[in-house]
Amino acid sequence: YTEAWDADKKSIHVMPDTPTILLAKANAANVSNKLYTQAWEEAKKKGYDMRADAIPIRSAKASRDIASDYKYKQTHEKEKGHYIGCPSAKEDPKLALAARAMQLQNDRLYKKAYHDSKAQVHIPVDAMSLQAAKECQGLVSDVDYRQYLHQWTCLPDQNDVIHARKAYDLQSDNVYKSDLEWLRGIGWLTEGSVDVVKAKKAQEILNDRLYRTRPDELKFTSITDAPDVVQAKINALQLSDV
Repeated sequence: YTEAWDADKKSIHVMPDTPTILLAKANAANVSNKLYTQAWEEAKKKGYDMRADAIPIRSAKASRDIASDYKYKQTHEKEKGHYIGCPSAKEDPKLALAARAMQLQNDRLYKKAYHDSKAQVHIPVDAMSLQAAKECQGLVSDVDYRQYLHQWTCLPDQNDVIHARKAYDLQSDNVYKSDLEWLRGIGWLTEGSVDVVKAKKAQEILNDRLYRTRPDELKFTSITDAPDVVQAKINALQLSDV
């Protein structure tokens, strides 16, 4: 019963000249990359046909000639100014003369050998002048002039040494005043002394803050539901522009 209906559903009959089909074909042709490049592909298959006097050919030839002339003269431009007419600068008479004059006028090179050799003094050890200088130095030397007869050696635990140290400590002004120098500038008061207690009591008596309390320091809170507060709120709401 449904076989003919199923076969008819599979077959679609669309007229080829309807506006929708024609528009779809035109859009497909517009967006087709193959049709867009078809003329270019056919032109490539035919090959290139350029005349010798074409503008691109003439431009390429002119660029080649300019580049060739630049490459040809590149070595010449680099070596320009280096030609002196001699195989080397040392063989040129003018350059050699200038170098010789500069070397003669250079004071540092002129005195180089002198400065190198002036610090190298070689005097024999047994020279007469050196021996005389040593003898003169020995005569005027104060170290050799003063010769101590002997050196005293005292043991640290001897009675006279201990007594001398104690006498030095007693007579020493630095040791005598060391405690004073250490205590100078240090203020010290006993916590429970009479002067400290008296100063505290006088401070409490003269303290005006403890004697009386200012009204602005009292903590208070107004009653929110008092009649005058409620009436003030009502009046504020009635007079409010908002």
